[in-house]
Amino acid sequence: MVKLKDQNINQDALSTAAYSLFDFTKKEKSFLLIVCILVSIAGIITPYTYAAMWFGFALAAYSAIANDSIQTIGTFIASNQNRKWYYLWLFMGLIFVATVTYSWFVYDGDVSYQRLRVDGLDRAPENFVFLQLAAPIVLLVMTRLRMPVSTTFLLLNVFTYKAGTILGVMQKSFVGYLVAFFGAILVWFVLEKFVENYLKGRPHPFWYILQWITSGALWAVWIMQDAANIAVFLPRSLSAWEFVAYTGFVFLGLGFLFYLKGDKIQGIVNEKTKVTDVRAATIVDLVYAVILFYFKGYSNMPMSTTWVFIGLLGGRELAIALAKSRKLKKRRARLVRAYRLAKNDIIKAGIGLLVSLILALIINEGVRKEIFGLFTR
Repeated sequence: MVKLKDQNINQDALSTAAYSLFDFTKKEKSFLLIVCILVSIAGIITPYTYAAMWFGFALAAYSAIANDSIQTIGTFIASNQNRKWYYLWLFMGLIFVATVTYSWFVYDGDVSYQRLRVDGLDRAPENFVFLQLAAPIVLLVMTRLRMPVSTTFLLLNVFTYKAGTILGVMQKSFVGYLVAFFGAILVWFVLEKFVENYLKGRPHPFWYILQWITSGALWAVWIMQDAANIAVFLPRSLSAWEFVAYTGFVFLGLGFLFYLKGDKIQGIVNEKTKVTDVRAATIVDLVYAVILFYFKGYSNMPMSTTWVFIGLLGGRELAIALAKSRKLKKRRARLVRAYRLAKNDIIKAGIGLLVSLILALIINEGVRKEIFGLFTR
């Protein structure tokens, strides 16, 4: 009887998954056609190194920022939905230009704030394989499915020629998740009383000024961490024309993203508790910026800002559930909701990590030898 029940549950789950896939393909015909075209171009252009470099960069630039937009400009978009998109774009776009220009001048043509100078990523690609160009296309699909994938894992791992670098990135990212998770619990558990008692009604105009400042600071710190994910396709020191092309394309891509109001993945931010409130968004951005700034100074090793972000949101939801609910029944319901949101985000980010590791093993012979050598000793 139990076996029959389990079989029915498994069949229902498979049926639901099959229906969801069918529904996605039905609704996203135009998007899937674009994906097929991009895959075809990637296959044709791979042998031509210079063209493949810029094609891969263009895909990585849009896919990385589109996926990671939930971390940095997601709350900014959510809490400024009544403002013209091009004001938001110009504000964030000019911050991007200023931030990468500083890195380009100070670090001798490097726009990654030395994230691409670490051992294992310091060599610019001299030729490409198809899967390296396919990685940002996979990221585009995952973004369309509203999956918060680590662009650091998915884009950097396919170019890393040392397994130790991959492990270093993973270690720093997981530590970042734990710091963000427990830090968020502490901050929001303490702040919940203050928020409940003093931050009611319509927000004071001062909050909008403060939120633009904190969002801009967060965006700049995020660029310092994740510009490497976009620039990994390019030479490690950009000439003046290469820098203009790099900066101009990302600037215009940001405009398209703001025009779409964050696109599909913006829903991950909107579903969180009160995150569209400018005051809540300001606090989220401020805490996140402080954590990223700390890890920026900690070492030049790249890290997944996505894992830090989902840790922050997960800890925040848990703290709100613990502090807000007086009755046991309501508290239990809130805790279940917080657990489900955190679990779903971790599963989705974990899928991206698994895909990136598989691609790294397939593409990089040096990584394969190091990994297999660990098991043959």
